[in-house]
Amino acid sequence: MNTGQSPLRDRLIVFGRYPVPGRTKTRLIPALGPAGAADLQRRLTENIVETVREFAKPRKIEVEVCFEGDSKHKMRHWLGSGIVLSRQVQGNLGERMQAACLDAFQKGADRVVLLGTDIPQLRKDHLEKSFDALAENDVVIGPSTDGGYWLMGMTHPVDLFKGIKWGSDLVFDQTLSLAKKQGLRVKTLTPLKDIDTAEDLKQVLPGWAEKGPYVSVVIPALNEAMNIEATIKSAMHQDAEIIVVDGGSTDSTVKIASSAGVRVIESPRGRAVQQNLGAKAATGRVLLFLHADTLLPAGYVNYMFEVLMDRKTVAGAFRFKTNLDYPAMKLIEFVANIRSRYLKLPYGDQGLFILKSVFESVGGFPEVPIAEDLYFLRCLSRYGRIKITSAYALTSARRWQTLGLFRTTLINYIILMGCCLGVSSHILAGLYKVPGVHHRPLDQSEREDFG
Repeated sequence: MNTGQSPLRDRLIVFGRYPVPGRTKTRLIPALGPAGAADLQRRLTENIVETVREFAKPRKIEVEVCFEGDSKHKMRHWLGSGIVLSRQVQGNLGERMQAACLDAFQKGADRVVLLGTDIPQLRKDHLEKSFDALAENDVVIGPSTDGGYWLMGMTHPVDLFKGIKWGSDLVFDQTLSLAKKQGLRVKTLTPLKDIDTAEDLKQVLPGWAEKGPYVSVVIPALNEAMNIEATIKSAMHQDAEIIVVDGGSTDSTVKIASSAGVRVIESPRGRAVQQNLGAKAATGRVLLFLHADTLLPAGYVNYMFEVLMDRKTVAGAFRFKTNLDYPAMKLIEFVANIRSRYLKLPYGDQGLFILKSVFESVGGFPEVPIAEDLYFLRCLSRYGRIKITSAYALTSARRWQTLGLFRTTLINYIILMGCCLGVSSHILAGLYKVPGVHHRPLDQSEREDFG
């Protein structure tokens, strides 16, 4: 006991990075895809930080996340408050770890323990044993099964990071050799397995190794031969599967989609029905519902991933833009983006995306004759946040060209207000029967484009 003495100041440093598809867990990209590998890193980091927080809080241990990639603002938004955030210095892994430990001691820590983020087997008792070991030793090391180590702790600044062949199976042995040369007392903990390769993933987290793509793109279609090929091309991505759900097209929509190599499912007609059927067949962790005449931005998966980095966000959409370059249309787009951002009510032609688990909890799209997206979003809002990406999805302006800019916009906002006020979708669908609203009957795909 330290009777009459100040309690020891302990610091626990989590060494990691902000997940970015294509830059994170790169050795796992062939198995999981860029976003899938980044998503794994994200989940591993969140689990480690949660375990560390639960361990540290009752013991009044300071928790620091020393990171690389992106900004402190994004890290704070992702991981929340109650932790110290610091950037890793430039240099190799050893130089970065040494700098983090030295900084902690310079700020008054008496004992410092540093660990990585790719250790799914980590438990609070492992952390307990590491600090207990430092009561009688200078250094504690948690070896990993690949010859490296998953934890390093010390009671004072030591130089165990120079001359190490980082990334090899010699790291642990070389570190022990350095400690022995310096006459340090070292305690070794139980070996744990970290995740660096696809084989590691199969052994430690077999469920992840069997997961499908990061995103499933569901495209409901009906007589979309003029648009479907370009839409499919815009959705092609290493992290995505594409599912076209056809509602009984009489043109070459199905042939074109099949020739593009994507999965085609036959369905009863109706956008909500088609989207629900596509979602049921999807294997991705995130569902993206894309209209057959809407083009996704380049790198769209990265934009989705970034929006969903906020753990309170359950769904999102892209910003709204059409292929009609009229001043009046630009004003309509501007107002639509204001509505999407502040009212959290994007339309379906903005590419709605949602975590599949949340979609299933909500119960899918209500199978209504019109505005299924708005009715769905009203139900979704109680599950979490809905965010809009910084990128635009480009949708066809054919509905505005068919009815006219003013009439189309008026109908859209009447439907929006009616939906918010709880007006029956069947009553709202009757807008298309009002004399003078259009010069010809709209086909099914055009009617469902509204909302």
